[in-house]
Amino acid sequence: MKNPKRPAPRRGRTTDLMVRWSFMFPAVLLLVTLLAYPIFYTIDISFSRFDIATFGAAEFVGWDNYREVIGDYRFWESLKVTMIYLAFALPLQVVLGFGIAYLINVEWAGRGVIRALFIIPMVVAPVVAGGMWRMILDPLWGIMNYWLGLIGVGPMDWFGDPGLAMASIIIIDTWRWTPFIVLIATAALLALPKDVFEAARIDGANWWSTLWSVAVPLLVPVIAATFVIRWLGAVKMFDIVLAATYGGPGKATNVINLFIYEEAFRSLRFAESAAMAVIVLVLTMVLTGLFLRASRKLEELF
Repeated sequence: MKNPKRPAPRRGRTTDLMVRWSFMFPAVLLLVTLLAYPIFYTIDISFSRFDIATFGAAEFVGWDNYREVIGDYRFWESLKVTMIYLAFALPLQVVLGFGIAYLINVEWAGRGVIRALFIIPMVVAPVVAGGMWRMILDPLWGIMNYWLGLIGVGPMDWFGDPGLAMASIIIIDTWRWTPFIVLIATAALLALPKDVFEAARIDGANWWSTLWSVAVPLLVPVIAATFVIRWLGAVKMFDIVLAATYGGPGKATNVINLFIYEEAFRSLRFAESAAMAVIVLVLTMVLTGLFLRASRKLEELF
């Protein structure tokens, strides 16, 4: 005899799916409102003439804004400055973060206090960090030049010399974000199998051999993933440069996001700035995809 109530489970699954989506809908709506709409709005402006009266797109101009941006040497110079910052800051922060994490995970007195102190730079606002380091690196009365003077070095014009200005930005950014990498690296080190390190200790390996031959190969996938995470944050560099150097001296620290901000809100070139933002977004997505693919290759190797 056939059971007439057999379709009930399907209705139950449909109801369950609707209930799940009802819980997800507020989050999806918030995501679309805060993320998708600004992106599509920027893309729309980048292909149009911007009307300052309505603060929106007026007439469609096609690729004109993009051609103007590509022909603007200042855009490429600011992009070059950004790549120089990324090329030095990211490897330095990853190496320091994992090195410090390895040191503070070794048994020694007071390491708990050091771990707590490393959290402080993360909770300092970027603008505050930039202003604080501007005082520390002040060429006349900054404490950094005072310390360097004790060993016969200086005084150094940290923000007046183009090379030192970029080094200053890298120092400030490294001070602020290395603790973030230290936390990730510490969690990864605590998750490593203890028997491998015990076997290395029994075999007579010193701390350097244990680090280079045991810890690093096991941490390669985590290091690659951390690099990608930090890359996504570093490519948005803006606030520290704004507070510390404002892109100077000259254009030595004029990173791409600061240049886009200046063009949009100082020169009122919103359409061209939107085109710049879209180009940077596409480049970031392409490079992130390459980094993710490289990290998966590393995971397969190790």
